Formats: sequence, C-alpha cells, structure tokens
Amino acid sequence: MPDFKQFKAVILLVTLSLIWGTSFILIKQALKVYSPDEVGSLRVALAFLFLVPIALQHLKELTSADYGKLFFSGMLAVFLPAFLFAIAQTHLNSSLAGILNTLSPIWTMVIGALFFSQRFRGWAIFGSAISFGGCIVLAMARVEGGWGGFNVYALLIVLACACYGLNLNFIKFKMPGMAPMTIISVSLLLIAPLAFVYLFGFTDFTHRLTNVEGAWRALSFIAILALMSTAVANLLFYKLLRISSPLFASSVTYVMPVVSVMWGVLDGEVLVLGHFFGMVLIVGGVYLANLKRG
Repeated sequence: MPDFKQFKAVILLVTLSLIWGTSFILIKQALKVYSPDEVGSLRVALAFLFLVPIALQHLKELTSADYGKLFFSGMLAVFLPAFLFAIAQTHLNSSLAGILNTLSPIWTMVIGALFFSQRFRGWAIFGSAISFGGCIVLAMARVEGGWGGFNVYALLIVLACACYGLNLNFIKFKMPGMAPMTIISVSLLLIAPLAFVYLFGFTDFTHRLTNVEGAWRALSFIAILALMSTAVANLLFYKLLRISSPLFASSVTYVMPVVSVMWGVLDGEVLVLGHFFGMVLIVGGVYLANLKRG
C-alpha cells in the first residue's frame, strides 16, 4: 500500500472507530422508549431515507446479477446486525456491546480462510482461541462481583460480528469493482421495504411516538444512529475496504471499544475486573491473529 493510501486508510479507520464506538450508547438511549425490533427497523428505514436519492442515481450502473448480491450484502451489513445489537443491548450495557464487537476481525479471518481461500496461519488460530475465550469471560463477569451464568445475549453480538465478517469478504472478493456509494445506497434501497413493513405492520411505533414521553428525543438518537453509524460509516467503510484488506478494515474494532467504554462510563455504567480482563483477551487475540499476515 503506497504511503498516501496507507495514511488515508488509517484516517478512515480512526474516523470509523469514533462513529461506530458511539453507536452503542445511541442504541441504549433509544431503547429507553422503543422496543429492540423498533430500534432495528427504524435504524434501517431512516438510513434508507437519507440515501434514497443517491441510490436512485446509481441503479443505472447495475446489472440484474448485482441486485441479489447487494440485497445479500445489505442483510449482512445492516439489517440483521441492527436487530441483533438492539436485542442484545436489552441485557448488555453499551460498553460490553462495544467490546464484544471487537470479534469482527476474527470472524473476517475465519470466514476468509474457510470460504474465500485466504491463508490461515498458526498465530491466527491461537489469537482466535484467545479472543473467543475473552468473549466467554466477558459474558460471565458480573457487576456485583464474581462470576455468573453465561449471558446468552452476548452470542447475538457474536452472530452480528459473523455477519460483518462474511460481508467483508463477500464485498471484497465478489464485488471488487463496485463503487462504495453504490453498495451502501442500493443495498439499503433493497432491504428498506422489509424494515418499513415490519415497523408499521408488526410494531406499535406510531402509538409510542405520539403517546410516550421522550419518544421524539429517542427517535432523534436513532436518526443520528441511522445517518452516521449506518449510512455515513458504511460508505466510509467500503471506501476503506477498497484501499486495504478485509482484515485491516475490520481492525476498526481496535479503537471502537475504547470509545464505547468511554461513553458507557460517562453514562454511569460500571465495569469490573472481569470485564477488563475479557476485553484484554479479545483485543489481544485479535492482535495476535493479525501477526505475520500479508
């Protein structure tokens, strides 16, 4: 990677870490009024509204084969994670959600090795084992001290990270020449109908909006989440992916936990030694998995 391109990649990486690291506290604030499925569907629907004019301009660039790929990418990158994170954060604080999201590079590497002929070295196996061990530690640590049963809601974030890892490899190797703006805008265009049908057909969103105190404030948090963490961030992310490797791009999660923990502490969340130990294992495992990789 040339020096300028490498510098640009690092700037994009830091910017994305700040944006996505803030998304967990926004989800937490939105969940004070709306149900997790409402938060998920609103996030997708509002992101679509922000980008629909751009999506319509890019439709002429596509072939019929592209639509299926973009729908699949939209489901992996936006739709499913939007619901999984919102549901998980009903039983996990925003700090822990941000820390668990650090598993994305591990999934990127594992899925790349299994399905996209990417090299899988010894350090990668060792690092993956440590990271998943950290996930278990994190899910069992309790604020009141000691250890408890495994928090199964942590697995929803693990699943969301797997979606991210599959999408990264899919975009890089199955749609290498497609423009980032086309990918994010048209994929949102294709998945948005599902979000709108679910939101207005299967939730009481309109009732909450007009009758629950603080509903408009919570909606503003989701709007920021949709604009920055979904629309803008995914655009920047696909730009990063075009000038770097999937593994480097997914390393955005190195900085993201720091941002999410900072917001969580400011909001009064409490982390105990077990949480920090789990975070060290996860981040350390991701670092080891990146060693000696081209």
